[in-house]
Amino acid sequence: MDFTLPAEVEETRRKIREFVAAEVLPLESDPASYDDHENIRLDLLDEVRAKARAAGLWAPQMPVERGGLGFSTVGMAGVYEEAARSIFGPVCFNCAAPDDGNMFVLNRVASEAQKERWLQPVVDGKVRSSFVMTEPAPGAGSDPGLMRTTAERKGDRWIVTGRKWFITGAETAQHFILIARTSDDPRKGLSAFLFDRDQPGWEIVRRIPIMGPEEHGGHCELSFDGLEIPDENRLMEVGDGLKLTQIRLGTARLTHCMRWLGMAKRALEICQPYVAERDSFGIKLADRESVQNQLGEAAMAIEIGRLLTMKAAAKLDSGDFARKEVSMAKIQVADVLHKAVDTAIQLMGAKGYSTDTPLEWMYRYARQARLVDGASEVHKMVLARFLMKEGGDFWSWS
Repeated sequence: MDFTLPAEVEETRRKIREFVAAEVLPLESDPASYDDHENIRLDLLDEVRAKARAAGLWAPQMPVERGGLGFSTVGMAGVYEEAARSIFGPVCFNCAAPDDGNMFVLNRVASEAQKERWLQPVVDGKVRSSFVMTEPAPGAGSDPGLMRTTAERKGDRWIVTGRKWFITGAETAQHFILIARTSDDPRKGLSAFLFDRDQPGWEIVRRIPIMGPEEHGGHCELSFDGLEIPDENRLMEVGDGLKLTQIRLGTARLTHCMRWLGMAKRALEICQPYVAERDSFGIKLADRESVQNQLGEAAMAIEIGRLLTMKAAAKLDSGDFARKEVSMAKIQVADVLHKAVDTAIQLMGAKGYSTDTPLEWMYRYARQARLVDGASEVHKMVLARFLMKEGGDFWSWS
């Protein structure tokens, strides 16, 4: 097993690290860099994005012919970590959620005409996008089979009725991917559609307040009351909505892990100089065994997450859905993100708890990791099902 990154990926990883250090990290310490929802100000983001594009660091996950770098999932794992060394980083390179997952699935399943209309503007950074699936209870959450929003066919159009919520990025999105129920078939009852912000028949009811910093466009509640979608804007075949969701979420969950690992590593990076220099009762904090234990455990947990993430990435690149590998990575990395940030705050004391460092921002952000794209309990259930089905082959090296 060779974990050496391909030369092109390693070179890009190094360049992204240098770019983040020079152009992005300095922005974090300036209160004027933030918007009202604790993310990078949009006009400032445009400036940084122009620099990233000029540096040849734009959209690592997209094909070269569409203006990206054409990296495999393994390559993405190598560079996304570096992008996420800054809390502002991923969006600067156009590899942040939800655009990242939306671009991936559109590139995989959309027709050429749909790619030109709906994908290319997102790749170019001209518009933002959103994935519209989650519903208020008793509707679909981790279980898409509970979907209540419907799309009813009327001639060559689909009429959408229903309600969605916690739709990330909706307030700034122009292009939307919608999952709705088109029949009662338990496996083929959902279908996927594309719609534009300017179409009538839907509205943003509210931007839902959350405990942590927000992606641009927030997490919104949407209402659909007669949105008409031409059949030409249907993705894949009627009944393929669940399949599309699985295609999108497999890689999207893993790219979350890639970014979270970068943030977890940054948390330890922030606290290391402090514990190395801080005297306490005649000894440096870094020389105390209790501190070494905390740092060592966090560092090892991050490395376990990296290995699980890279294994899942390699399996996705082989054409496998890698369901159990992605679930294992998602559980581990969601936990280690919180562990790393919590450890850094504990070791830095009041300074870590203050806003003098980004740690308190990261701490509030980290809590969502065990919820988004499937709660950890759901992923553990997936693993249990594989174990019961495969027995000893669960741990096969093949």
